[in-house]
Amino acid sequence: MSNTFQVLLSSAKVNPLWGENAPLSFNETGAIIHIHHLTDSQLGLENIQKCARKISQLKIPHITLIGDWSLEAQWHFWQGLYTPKVVPELIFASLTADEENLLNSRIKVYTWVRNLINQTPEELSPEKLATQTGEFISQLAPKLVSYKIIRAEELEEKNYVGIHGVGRGSDRPPALLELDFCPENCSQEAPAAALVGKGITFDSGGYSMKSSVGMLHMKADMGGAATVAGALALAITQGLNKRVKLYLCCAENLVSGKAYKLSDILKYRNGVSVEVVNTDAEGRLVLADGLIDASASGAEVIIDAATLTGAAVVAVGNNYNAVFSLDDSLAEKYIALAETEFDPSWRLPLTLSHQHNCPSPYADTANSKPIPGGGAGGASNAAGFLSRFLSNPESGWLHIDLAACYHDSENALWSTGATGRGVRSIAALLNQL
Repeated sequence: MSNTFQVLLSSAKVNPLWGENAPLSFNETGAIIHIHHLTDSQLGLENIQKCARKISQLKIPHITLIGDWSLEAQWHFWQGLYTPKVVPELIFASLTADEENLLNSRIKVYTWVRNLINQTPEELSPEKLATQTGEFISQLAPKLVSYKIIRAEELEEKNYVGIHGVGRGSDRPPALLELDFCPENCSQEAPAAALVGKGITFDSGGYSMKSSVGMLHMKADMGGAATVAGALALAITQGLNKRVKLYLCCAENLVSGKAYKLSDILKYRNGVSVEVVNTDAEGRLVLADGLIDASASGAEVIIDAATLTGAAVVAVGNNYNAVFSLDDSLAEKYIALAETEFDPSWRLPLTLSHQHNCPSPYADTANSKPIPGGGAGGASNAAGFLSRFLSNPESGWLHIDLAACYHDSENALWSTGATGRGVRSIAALLNQL
């Protein structure tokens, strides 16, 4: 008898003993996952992932997949099996060499992304987030990657008013990671894409302080930084051959005598002035600095990602990421890729008029509306705010509000913690530029 728990994927109807249309049954060697069709579909793959979650809860140490498993089926099983504490030893079913390499690269990158987001805020300071990211991506292509980190006082000297302003309340200084993936003979070319990620390693809300419950999972407020970094890493493992720049805007949003305050006005390098009416709307303030740099790079496509608004979660739930763009063709391409990559995303409204939905009598704009949650249309208004910091927001810009990259409790599809949602879609877009 085998000393490993075997899992068979089957289209055979389940024995009624296990319940009418039950997706999972057991035998003397392990378990059988029952799905209607073995061809990949969103519903079928999610059912496989749900079954993997149930098996994970049995705390079985060794699992082997047997029978006819597609690449996507095995990938979704692994996603459901993952937990922040332990992942059982998993032996995959037979794949082609190319499929096996793709599966292994996904697992490597997603494990890094999920572990990074799940780190405690004490472990992951802004500088450590920048450093760990630079080191991880560099080891994937040592000769093609270079990076620098701008820290603390240098941020203030160079007028990164958003990152420095948000991060100055912490004893652990803010940082900006600027990373350049540059294939051979590309150094004179503008980047094909620039990625910008929100890297708030802990968000107390500042003087607009969150409740204890609202603060509990704010270690994940750097999920945007992890997502775009993971997307670049995955694209590199899949043969990316275009120049891409990465900007991570890293800070802790804490309260102290040095912290930024309500009614402060931040004057950005592109000339836009911002009145702070909510210190808990800090993500858009740090992203603004990164978007200014991304625009200055000359990149044809700019993608930013952030756990930016609760309004996005209200709008699309926590199984989809919300997508915003003023470029219809780019948005449509991304949504189509997200569907192909089984990485659910949904587009929400954005026009240039959203730039003016947070007015200020003292500055060009406020960073939010001075009401709880930013009021109606909060996710679109946040996207409108960001559009002010691009030289041409109507062409080549995509904003992703990561409603689905972290769960504060386990559910049928995911363990508690990071999911990695968004990584595959952004990587796929990079590799199609």
